[in-house]
Amino acid sequence: MSRNITARRTAAAGSAVLALALGASACGGEATGPASAKELSGQTVTVAGVWTGSEQKNFQKVLDAFSEKTGAKTTFVPTGDNVSTFVGSKIEGGNAPEVVMVPQVGVLQQFAKEGWLSPLSKKADATAGAGLAPVWKNYGTVDGTYYGLYFKAAHKSTVWYSPAAFEQAGVGEPKTYEDMLKTGRTLADSGLPAFSVAGEDGWTLTDWFENIYLSQAGPENYDKLAAHKLPWTDPTVVKALTTLGDLFKDKQLVAGGANGALRTPFPTSVEQVFGPEPKAGMVYEGDFVGGIAKDEFGKKLGEDAKFYPFPPVGSGTAPVVSGGDAAVVLKDGKNRKAGMALLEFLATPEAAEIWAGAGGFLSPNKNVKLSAYSDDTTRATAESLVKAGDSVRFDMSDQAPAAFGGTKGAGEWKLLQDFLRNPSNPKATAAKLEAAAAKAYGN
Repeated sequence: MSRNITARRTAAAGSAVLALALGASACGGEATGPASAKELSGQTVTVAGVWTGSEQKNFQKVLDAFSEKTGAKTTFVPTGDNVSTFVGSKIEGGNAPEVVMVPQVGVLQQFAKEGWLSPLSKKADATAGAGLAPVWKNYGTVDGTYYGLYFKAAHKSTVWYSPAAFEQAGVGEPKTYEDMLKTGRTLADSGLPAFSVAGEDGWTLTDWFENIYLSQAGPENYDKLAAHKLPWTDPTVVKALTTLGDLFKDKQLVAGGANGALRTPFPTSVEQVFGPEPKAGMVYEGDFVGGIAKDEFGKKLGEDAKFYPFPPVGSGTAPVVSGGDAAVVLKDGKNRKAGMALLEFLATPEAAEIWAGAGGFLSPNKNVKLSAYSDDTTRATAESLVKAGDSVRFDMSDQAPAAFGGTKGAGEWKLLQDFLRNPSNPKATAAKLEAAAAKAYGN
């Protein structure tokens, strides 16, 4: 997202436990001293990332605070969904940004193995270590070296809905996946299709699949599939695709049908539920939907815009899929020292609290004050994030090589778009996914 817009790809307030249980080992890079205005004055830090709209606007507030502290100027450059291609072309052209916000674990690993990244400074490492659970350092670590600072986290198991639409249809929050589909059909009977599906952005479709798969197949199979130790032709994959296909082919459930969904980018999918002319009652995506509903359409979270946990599928348990954006410093950036100073700032609670107050943001940093969040819904979600258990799994496509899980018009993104267009043959789609995965993973 992921990303996932964010990338890249919350449970009901206070009810879900967010967590990731992985060990971690990390080592910092060379030390850098505290950045002063005198040291960085006149320098420009270019930051590249997938964020657009309200996310870009709110991140700019964080960058502005950094500029005020250090004297450095900042420029944010949107990468589009293909972060890997964008960064590779910039490095090749001798115009590399200093900092990249990476929404996929697989892409971060790729960058490290290409030799593009600078290890985090001792100061950034120490500050991060004081606030982040080991899992977040682990996801930013490649071959024992700490490169990626997770600044923004996402909870990608939330289904957002219009309370007004639910009230008009006389329905409540569903507790099972089957009930969710029934609720959707009741919504459609009352005048609104169930879901606005952002099919133009393939990453949203991977999130749909991952939640169904995690619930149906369980965390052990999820981990195997994420590492490609289980083939995509496995019966568990075919079963999950069949479940997803039953939703995709139902015009009561997908606003505009498959063709309409394939023309709907993620921001529009939120607008179709919370904008001035509603075209659907629900939109599935991460906690960041709330920030867009609030910032772009003036909705009050918990009143005009609500969510419920992605419900359990069949006899499975409710899934909790997470994601996040890691800040990295490129070796080829012209002002690398200033770039590392930005990461040192992003590691602090102060930086996270700026965006927390603006909305549409979760920090994995346990030292961020809950009072910094602007509403009770996000506050409860943030609290569950830092309390950490071991039920969450990191977004599967974000763990994959970029060629499979993070490239527009290719790999899993494209194949799931093709499946949305025609979900009649889950086995054939599974075979195509396996062929693409085998090529990308090299096995």
